[in-house]
Amino acid sequence: MSAAQLLLERRAEYSVIGKPVPKVDGDLKVTGAARYVDDVKLPNMLYAKVLRSPYPHARIKRIDVSGALRVPGVVAVVTAHDFKLGRLGILQDHPPLKGDKVRSVRDEVAAVAAVDEETAERALEEITVEYEELPAVFDPIEAMKDGAPLIHEELGTNVAPVNFTFHSHPPEEIERVFERARAVVEGEFRTQYMNASPLGTMGVVAHYDPAGYLTVYTNTQAPFLYRRDLARVLGMDPMRIRVVQTEIGGSFGRGMDLYPPDVIACLLSIKARAPVRLVYTRQEELMYAPPRQPVIVRMRTAADRDGRLLAREARVFLDAGPYVSWGPYDGRVMMVTTTSMYNVPYVSYDAKVIYTNNPYTGTQRGAGNPQITFAIEQQMDELAEELGMDPVEFRLLNANRPNTVTPQGIRITSCAMAEAIRRAAELIGWRGRGSLGPNRGIGFACYFHVGGGARIYRSDGCGAVIVADDFGQIALITGSTDIGTGSDTALAQIVAEVLGVPVSWVRVVNDVDVSLRPWDVGTHASRATFVAGNAALMAAREARRVLVKGAADVLGVSEDDVELRDGYAFSRSDPSRRIEIPKLIRRIHFRERGNVVLATAFYDPPNEMQDERWYGNISATYTFGCQAVQVRVDPETMQVFVERVVSVHDIGRVLNPLTAEGQVHGGVAMGLGLSLYEELVLERGAVVNSTLMDYLLPTALEVPPDVQAVFVGEDDPEGPFGAKGLGETGTVPTAAAVANAIYDAIGVRPRRTPITPEYLWRLKREKEK
Repeated sequence: MSAAQLLLERRAEYSVIGKPVPKVDGDLKVTGAARYVDDVKLPNMLYAKVLRSPYPHARIKRIDVSGALRVPGVVAVVTAHDFKLGRLGILQDHPPLKGDKVRSVRDEVAAVAAVDEETAERALEEITVEYEELPAVFDPIEAMKDGAPLIHEELGTNVAPVNFTFHSHPPEEIERVFERARAVVEGEFRTQYMNASPLGTMGVVAHYDPAGYLTVYTNTQAPFLYRRDLARVLGMDPMRIRVVQTEIGGSFGRGMDLYPPDVIACLLSIKARAPVRLVYTRQEELMYAPPRQPVIVRMRTAADRDGRLLAREARVFLDAGPYVSWGPYDGRVMMVTTTSMYNVPYVSYDAKVIYTNNPYTGTQRGAGNPQITFAIEQQMDELAEELGMDPVEFRLLNANRPNTVTPQGIRITSCAMAEAIRRAAELIGWRGRGSLGPNRGIGFACYFHVGGGARIYRSDGCGAVIVADDFGQIALITGSTDIGTGSDTALAQIVAEVLGVPVSWVRVVNDVDVSLRPWDVGTHASRATFVAGNAALMAAREARRVLVKGAADVLGVSEDDVELRDGYAFSRSDPSRRIEIPKLIRRIHFRERGNVVLATAFYDPPNEMQDERWYGNISATYTFGCQAVQVRVDPETMQVFVERVVSVHDIGRVLNPLTAEGQVHGGVAMGLGLSLYEELVLERGAVVNSTLMDYLLPTALEVPPDVQAVFVGEDDPEGPFGAKGLGETGTVPTAAAVANAIYDAIGVRPRRTPITPEYLWRLKREKEK
C-alpha cells in the first residue's frame, strides 16, 4: 500500500481534505484556455525591445535616439533622461534605465515601442551610444580587495550595506568549543548561476489610458508589493495603478521583485499613449532574467566523541551582481538553516553581499537553502566518517525534536525529522557505506525550511473574502497567487470541506485587479497553503456560521444539530430533514431579512520580526525531511546516473496527495538540475549559453522513474487542517544527497555544483596523485 493510500485511510473522516482532488485550473491549462501574459492582446498594442550595454562596466557619455525615431513604425523611444524615476531593489540601488553608467552587460540603456517586434529590433540598431569603458570585476572575493574597481563609487566598497551576522555566543567562546571538540571538519563549497526556466517567460503588458490610469498585466508573484514599488518608482499615485495578474506559467522565485522591464513597458506606454507589450523570448529569459545567485560557503563543524554536534561556523559570500535584488537576501534563509538545522548549541554565521559586474541575481526555489544545505549535509557525512559512525545514526542522534528552541530563537513545534530519516533509510535499503559495491552509492541529506510564512515584512498575512451567489457558487476572493503549485486547489478544498459542498462549487478568484482583492505579501517561502489556507479557513468558518443559523431556522432544529455535507444542510438526529445548500442560500437571501452569505477574514501568522541581532521566530512552523539518493557513476566517463530517489517529508496533514506528490517530483527534478546539469556560463559577465541547446535542463531521461514521495508526521497545531508548506522542500536537499551518494560510490567528495563528469575526473585524478 502506498504512503498516499495509508494517508487516506488514516484520515478518511474528511470529505475532500486528504483526497487526490484534480487541480481546479487543470481544464483551462490542458485545453490551452488559460490566459498567460503572452496571451494578453489589446487594441493598438505596441511591442517593446530594450537596448542593453555591450560592456560590463562603462560610463555613458552620449545617447542619440534620433535614428530610431526615424524608423517607420516606431512610436516611442525612452531613455533615463525622459523621466525622473525612483530606483529598484531591496536597497534601491538599481535605476530602471541607466543614464550615466552601466554596471553589467545586461544593463538597460534605452527602449523602443513599435508596431511589431521586428521594427522595434531594427530601431535599436539605429540608437547610438558612446561609452567610456571602465575596469570590471567578476570574482566576489577579488571584488572585496583594496583597489578593486568600485561598482558604486559613492559607497567606497563593493560590500553591500547589508548585515547578515549572528553569533549564539561571543566569538571567542565559540572558538574554544572548536578547540576542545573531538572532531572538526571544514571546507569550501561553491554553487553556480542557475536560470529558473519556468515555462512562462518574464513579461508585462502596460496600458496608460487617456484618463491617466495605468493598468499592468503581469506574471509577478507579489502583486501587492509590485503595485507599491511601481508607484514609488514612477512617482504615481498607487490609486491610479491597476495590477492584474495573468495565469502564471511557473516562477520559482523569479517573480518576487519589480524589474526594469516592468517599468520600461510602463514608461513606453505613458509616452506612446498606447498599450505596450514586453515579453521575453526564451533566449532573452536565459540572458536577462535574474538567476539564482552563486554562493561561496566556507564552513566548519565540530562534534564531541559521542557524536553530538557542538558548533557550526559559516562564512558566506553572495554575488549580488551590480544591484541588490532578492537573491542576496537569501543570506537570511541560509542563516536560519545554519543556526537551526540539527541540534547544534554553538553557531556563528556571517554573510557578505558583494557587488560585481556579473548579472544581478534573484531568489529561486529554496531561497538559498539548497546552497547552504549542500555544505551542511556533506559535513554531516564527513563528521560521521571521522567519528566512525553510521551517517544515518549520526543524523538521528542530532535530529531536531518537537517543542524546542534553537540558538537563533526558532521555535520548533511539530517535527518528525527523526521519523523521516528512519523512513528514508528503510525505503532506500540502507545497509551501510559501500554496501552497493564499486561505482554505486547511496547518499542522505536532511532539510529544514520555513513552513508557516516568513516575517520579513511587518505584515506576513493574507486576506480572504467568501461570497455565495443565489445558485450555490462559492467565490473565494484571495490575495494569494497560485504560481503553478496547486495552491488554489488546496484553498478550494479547505472551503469545500468547511461548507460541505463539492470542490467544483468553489471558485478561487485571484485573477482580478489587486485593488479588488484583500492583501497578501506574495507567494514565496512555501507560504500559500499555510497562510492563505488559514485565511480561507477562517472565512469559511464564518460563512458556515451563517449557513448553519439559516438551516436551523428552516429545518426547525438547533444549530448544534445542523450538519453541512455533500451539498446539503441536514439534521444529524433526523437526516431526512434536509435542504439543498443552494436553496438554503436563496432562502437566506430572499426570506430571512435579505441576508447574503458573505464572510471576510485576515490571517497573520504568529511569527516574529527578527531583532537587530537576527534573533526571533521568523515562521509559524517549519518543515523537515530527509532525502535518500542512489547513484551509479560510470568509471570511464564519470557520468552520474541517478537511479532512485526517496524523498520523505514532514509537512503536517497532506491536504491533497496528488498535488503534494507532484510538488515533490518537480522539486527533485529542479534539485537534480542544480546538482548535475544546469549552469549559466559567463564570460566577462555575459551569458554565453543562452539557448536550451547548451543550457542543460534535466529531461525525462535524466530524472529517474523511481522517485518515491513519502509523507510522515502529525498535524501541525497552527496549520489549516494541520498542514504545513511544501513548495520548495523537494529541491532543498537534493544536491547534498547526490554529492554524498557520489562519495559513497567512488570516494571523492564534490564541493561545487554542477557536479559534471569533467569535475569528477579532476577530483579522481587529484585523489590518485
